[in-house]
Amino acid sequence: MTACGLQAAPAGPVTFARDVAPIVFERCAVCHHPNGSAPFSLLTYATARPHATQIAAVTRTRVMPPWKSEPGYGDFIGHRPLTDGEIRVLQRWLEDGAAEGDAADLPTPPQWTDGWQLGIPDLVVALTQPYVLAAEGTDVSRVFVLPIPIEKMRYVRGIEFRPGNAKVVHHANIRIDRTPASRVLDEQDPAPGYDGLLSHSAVYPDGHFLGWTPGQVAPLLPKGLAWRIAPRTDLVVEVHMKPSGKPEVVQPSVGFYFGSDPPERTPAMLRLGRQSIDIAPGEKDYAVTDSFVLPVDAEVQAVQPHAHYRAREVRGIATLPDGTTKWLIFIKDWDFRWQHVYRYVAPFMLPRGTTLSVRYTFDNSADNPRNPRQPPTRVTWGQWSQDEMADLWIQVLTRDDRDLQTLNAVFRAKAIAEDIVGYESMIRRDPLRVQLHDDVAQLYLDQGRATEAAAHLEASVRLKPESAAAHFNFGTALTAAGRLDEAIDHYREALRINPDYALAHNNLGNVLLGRGNSGDALRHFREALRLDPSNAEANYNVGSMLRARGDLAGALVRFRQALQLKPDWLPAVASLAWLLATAPDAALRDADQAIQFAERAADLTGRQDASAADVLAAAYAEAGQFDRAIAAAQLALTMKPDPPLAAAIRRRLELYRQHQPYRSP
Repeated sequence: MTACGLQAAPAGPVTFARDVAPIVFERCAVCHHPNGSAPFSLLTYATARPHATQIAAVTRTRVMPPWKSEPGYGDFIGHRPLTDGEIRVLQRWLEDGAAEGDAADLPTPPQWTDGWQLGIPDLVVALTQPYVLAAEGTDVSRVFVLPIPIEKMRYVRGIEFRPGNAKVVHHANIRIDRTPASRVLDEQDPAPGYDGLLSHSAVYPDGHFLGWTPGQVAPLLPKGLAWRIAPRTDLVVEVHMKPSGKPEVVQPSVGFYFGSDPPERTPAMLRLGRQSIDIAPGEKDYAVTDSFVLPVDAEVQAVQPHAHYRAREVRGIATLPDGTTKWLIFIKDWDFRWQHVYRYVAPFMLPRGTTLSVRYTFDNSADNPRNPRQPPTRVTWGQWSQDEMADLWIQVLTRDDRDLQTLNAVFRAKAIAEDIVGYESMIRRDPLRVQLHDDVAQLYLDQGRATEAAAHLEASVRLKPESAAAHFNFGTALTAAGRLDEAIDHYREALRINPDYALAHNNLGNVLLGRGNSGDALRHFREALRLDPSNAEANYNVGSMLRARGDLAGALVRFRQALQLKPDWLPAVASLAWLLATAPDAALRDADQAIQFAERAADLTGRQDASAADVLAAAYAEAGQFDRAIAAAQLALTMKPDPPLAAAIRRRLELYRQHQPYRSP
């Protein structure tokens, strides 16, 4: 018998076949196999023997196998550390002469093929033109944009990333972009991909982590937790590569695994961190702290720390309302080269009022061997690897959709404010980078600060006067600022430069409609739809115009298409529910579907919106559920709608009290 964590000492000299191979096959082969992500294989004595000294050194110091989270500070899937006994065996192998031993003692080596670990994918997207990494130089981060060729909404249970050259690809950050922004950046660079920052529109999908580090493949998601991709979505892959001394061809690919069931629950992604980082040269113990108080109960599923080279320690802690604490993660020797998504073996619930907090410490001195600048210089927040970041991403599940809406709304305000700090910092250092102006402008628009957004987008137009996108973006900000005549001018300038700019047609149509020019508005909406049938907003706008002209059947088709392209989009959900409940033509009405969509609209607004409650009341009335219709209408009136809507709700309420449904004129 042996004590816990120990291994019986081998009798006689330690050999590869009998003693070392079982450890290596179990703990190391996931990376150290032929064509694997490690620089050499350990599956045979011939390949392992030259590295005996290195194996002993890196296992004694627990540098290998790579796992940065400290034991006892979170129980994570995939953590298989070497025991003290196994480490001693590897030390003794070197001490005893690193002998091969009897081949009969060798266990069957694990089999590694070029096949997909999760099975044959339903879809594979790949970089069509290989990228050639230069032989020499510093690490390279390159962003590749891969179109996802689908024609309808798909539900993704998982992805598997294949680096295309595991010897030089160190890790990959993966996002999706539902806008053309990343594609435009890619097209501006003649080589595959582009050097630069991830676009602000490149996001984690539906609250799910995507990424890759050597040896890490996320399992397929269980039923009900898939995430959605719509047509014209791009996969955005930021690949971190290390030159090998000779030119290397890199051609990453990603396999998609689809399910048939839409998601039943959607996680939220919370990001703690500060973007006001400013570390003086020589500073050895610079701290960054941040916190967030949960407004709802939340079950923690996974965490992912992210920083660059100067970070040394990461502490993530949850402090419950009663004062007790629970560790989220503790890394006391951060290494930028080994970034993982840490998924909990047993996800745990945290009550409302829990404070999530993170504390990073940084060493910007010459004593830090990982400091990329010697001698050290001042470093601030930024997305380049020579800058610094201090993020802790936390994936959580709420009890229901209403709690999810509350959590996302509260957290989004915090995240946008912090992002603005970071982008303004980068702009002060690089005021001529158009992408930075565009991204921070979108953040200001999200905050309702159209004047600040317009100022940045005007700078983009000055920097790129012949860019259709620059004029389009400026027009969007001018519209939000109420400067409609100027907005029309810039949308038209965008269309002069690019007559097939579908988004510009759509937005110009919106402004023209607001100016009372419905004829030209419809013409631009239809042109936007012709150019891009997958544009949800164009489908919705054409539907709204058809409804105004009395073509309710045509409007229903467009609203349904908009909703298919952009699920849970409130305008489409509410408009569809309204027509299904109130259309004068009985053939167009459907009480059950009306209630289904109206309930969804109410949930999307946290049941705090008078218009959504009004729609729900109409749907209940169409189904003959007049008591519920009356209650919903009365609730809508308590939400203080504007006077015209309040008067309309009161008129409909009188109908419901007489057991009559409402019919649209």
